[in-house]
Amino acid sequence: MTEPAARAVATPKPRRDLDRAVVRFAGDSGDGMQLTGEQFTIEAAVAGSDIATLPNFPAEIRAPAGTLFGVSSFQLQFGSQRVYTPGDHLDCLVAMNPAALKVHLGDLKTGGLLVVNTQAFDKRNLDKAGYTSNPLDDPALAERYRLHKVDMTALTVQAIQDLALDTKEKNRTKNFFALGLVSWIYTRPLDSTLEWIKRKFAKNPLIAEANTRVLKAGHAFGETAEIFSEHYQVEPAEMAPGLYRAMTGNRALAWGLLAAAERSKLPIVYGAYPITPASGILEELAMHKRFRIRTIQAEDEIAAVTAAIGASFGGAIGVTASSGPGIALKGEGIGLAVTAELPLVIFDVQRGGPSTGLPTKTEQADLMQALYGRNSESPIVVLAPATPGDCFYVAYEAVRIAVKYMVPVMVLSDGFLANGSEPWPIPDPSTLPPIDIHFRTEQEGFFPYLRDPATLGRPWVRPGTPGLEHRIGGIEKQDVTGNISYDPDNHDHMVRTRAEKVRRVAQEIPPTSINGPATGDLVVVGWGGTYGAITAATERAQLEGKSVASVHLRHLNPLPPDLGHILREYRRVLVPEINSGQLVRVLRAEYLVDAVGFNRVRGLPLATDEIYEALTQLLEGQA
Repeated sequence: MTEPAARAVATPKPRRDLDRAVVRFAGDSGDGMQLTGEQFTIEAAVAGSDIATLPNFPAEIRAPAGTLFGVSSFQLQFGSQRVYTPGDHLDCLVAMNPAALKVHLGDLKTGGLLVVNTQAFDKRNLDKAGYTSNPLDDPALAERYRLHKVDMTALTVQAIQDLALDTKEKNRTKNFFALGLVSWIYTRPLDSTLEWIKRKFAKNPLIAEANTRVLKAGHAFGETAEIFSEHYQVEPAEMAPGLYRAMTGNRALAWGLLAAAERSKLPIVYGAYPITPASGILEELAMHKRFRIRTIQAEDEIAAVTAAIGASFGGAIGVTASSGPGIALKGEGIGLAVTAELPLVIFDVQRGGPSTGLPTKTEQADLMQALYGRNSESPIVVLAPATPGDCFYVAYEAVRIAVKYMVPVMVLSDGFLANGSEPWPIPDPSTLPPIDIHFRTEQEGFFPYLRDPATLGRPWVRPGTPGLEHRIGGIEKQDVTGNISYDPDNHDHMVRTRAEKVRRVAQEIPPTSINGPATGDLVVVGWGGTYGAITAATERAQLEGKSVASVHLRHLNPLPPDLGHILREYRRVLVPEINSGQLVRVLRAEYLVDAVGFNRVRGLPLATDEIYEALTQLLEGQA
């Protein structure tokens, strides 16, 4: 081993208090970085911290080991105060190989902790990462960062050398050494991880023993090795009382459907074709069939959406999901649900594009597709969650609106929300708004397009209801009667009626919440997964005395009825988005305001510092 020898210490090492910390585990996609990050997140949550996470997967299914494009990472920020984002800059980087160091070193703060697995820095791995010499031998690295060179591989093997495992199996446990070491550095309890190991490997006690030993060895190394002179403590955050769990966006979408099925007493029929990053919803729902959930893994995207439409016609709640490329394929099917006026919920978990693009990276560039990306006049309701936990409530709301207005509803999540997590207070189901279902059974006065005067929704009729037979399909219908119609005036009327039905959903939208003064120099408007970065940047500006507020939109079609008035109360409007400027175009067209976009399309969430800099420049420009 190249690191200083470990020594027994008579007294514990000093511990320094921190308000928050940003940690990233990075290594080859086979190094278990996602598992390591997830378990450290749970440890931080058990200790009472507020948390936000950012898993970052390689796009290759299995890139060659040691290459730059095979690096996988997991980042989290945890703190004793409100945490809005996974963090802009790292306090601690754990690099398991040279490729991880090269890809992620630029995000580490000057003076930050840099923990590296020295054995991985051999010539073969250095060549793959594009290093001409070993960066760990460069004095500048130790001058800029608090560099800790640890031979995790050797220490791992040493801890389990007597176990009957082959070399490959022993080496695969080194991620638990990293986890144990970082758990010591930030004084996170190991109990939850030890319990997880016991459950996960209950049928393989030898692997359970290996992981347990290595986890404890990493923790003990931090306490005893001379290279670590101190460690850190983050006090619990003040959080409302309740039962919490770590919640990802995809799981929250699935659970929102479970709750909707229970409240409505109707089955959910979920038709989907596997696609990154939406597949996790199908996988989660498939485990909960006892909650009126029926899942279909269809042969393609078109079959998935039409199966869901068929379920809605049959009296169930049809749901389908995909990412941007699959939503494009579903476009004609969604148009069928528009003209047939059937309830349909569509989840679009956005990713980098166009085409296959960056399948494991986040983006929010499907807004125009959601609003206008179908043939002809085909309006639907569009919603967007703000956080992973908010996905639960938006999924539930999507079902409620779809069945009340007999209309398709699209939910725009994204890769950051889908895979990220936060502490989520499990709600009391009785507090959720009711989902009232009424199937028409009375024959007298029945017409298939006879509308509710408040919602313009047409009757929902189960097939086979005596005396209520009617036509359904994609050809234009005559209003009220539902007969096929090619009359020009009727078509104009039906187009306007379907659009008005979507607009009337605005009566369901509560007053818009403003974070900051109701009037001032600048309002920052966002939607989707930019919520955390926008909120953190806005509150930072407010603490500095700037006249800044923020508004985050959950309803994108229709827009909140009070939004136009709110925007006109500020001198400038800034719209940060992970696209080339889509919501900003909508706001300019709808309200004739001089909104300014701040746009980055890098496959990563927007950073708080970036938004703060943009709003500061906009304020200085108007001074």
